[in-house]
Amino acid sequence: MQQTRRPRPTRRPAGGTPARRALPALAAGTLAAALLLTGCAGQERVCGSGRYPVKAVGNTDGQDCAADGQEPPEGYVRYPAGMVPEHVGDTWDRHWSTVVVDADGRPVDPAHTP
Repeated sequence: MQQTRRPRPTRRPAGGTPARRALPALAAGTLAAALLLTGCAGQERVCGSGRYPVKAVGNTDGQDCAADGQEPPEGYVRYPAGMVPEHVGDTWDRHWSTVVVDADGRPVDPAHTP
């Protein structure tokens, strides 16, 4: 008597079909593209285009924007180079919200401000 071989059952790849395995990657790519196109919340610029941030003299919470190429308005000073806040809540924005400066832009002790 001749033996016949039964075909081996085919195994499905782990994780389902290729389309199912690609779904998480596709979702992550779509989310990344959406964040790039919308500007990513939390990255709001301190000043709009053509303007730069200036610090108010004599208090911790004063900040404004001045037009590029113009001096800061009276009562405001430029931030030191390399220490300019660019986005709301960034390192320098948080730092300067706790510092009082004088009319020359030098940090002063808040207890000794007029």
